[in-house]
Amino acid sequence: MRVALLQYPIEWANPQANVGLLDERLRAIAGQADIAVVPEMFATGFCPDRPGLAEEWGTGPVCQVLQRMADTYHLAIIGSLMCYVSDDEAQGERVLRNRGFMFRPDDTPLYYDKHHLYKSGGEAEFFTPGNRRPIWEYRGVKIRLAVCYDLRFPVWLRQDKRNMYDILICVACWPTVRIQYWDTLLPARAAENHCYAVGVNMIGMDGLQMDYNGHSVAYDTWLHDVAGFEDYEAATRIVDLSIEKLRHFREVLPQWEEADEYELKV
Repeated sequence: MRVALLQYPIEWANPQANVGLLDERLRAIAGQADIAVVPEMFATGFCPDRPGLAEEWGTGPVCQVLQRMADTYHLAIIGSLMCYVSDDEAQGERVLRNRGFMFRPDDTPLYYDKHHLYKSGGEAEFFTPGNRRPIWEYRGVKIRLAVCYDLRFPVWLRQDKRNMYDILICVACWPTVRIQYWDTLLPARAAENHCYAVGVNMIGMDGLQMDYNGHSVAYDTWLHDVAGFEDYEAATRIVDLSIEKLRHFREVLPQWEEADEYELKV
């Protein structure tokens, strides 16, 4: 599975500009990757107190362009955006979500709604959390998505021995002042779940003068960083994550078989 990590600055509160920036980056890697991963709220930056920038899920202009890019460049696109939804989980009510997504070529998009909303950043005041924990299968690989603050909660991301995932992907707007936690939590989630872990964060200064230095990363089965971003580096890295190698690793070290059974209540 070839995964492209796209680390770059986000234009604050400017969906049109950000969609254009993403299109340029995806065009440059067409045919080279199976999946492209972009930061949390890639279309706007992390501005949850501006719900006027949100769009309707599935029918909004950003969603339509994402689907067109997935079809054109023949890859899946993973990230998050803020949108209004009226799905079954919302019981018909129209609510605002920080919606993680996978737009797939020539197929319907998949989604995961951020569960742990960042109260200190005002997110919980405007957004409704999701309670589903889907595992997506794409080209024979099982993927679990986390959105930024979700990464701090290991039980939420814990493997189920009966339905394991292969790659944990976390998309984020994680600021420099707390980057040491990002650097610690992502490999911890990879180690305890016997999976690959990919994290993509933004860089630069946002409209609230919050600084982001990136530290996007991809961990292999031995917790080696195979992406290798520098601080504040605007770049795309493509990593090849071998599912055969991961399965062999799990056979040699079958620690997942000894994991505790648990029931998660949400």
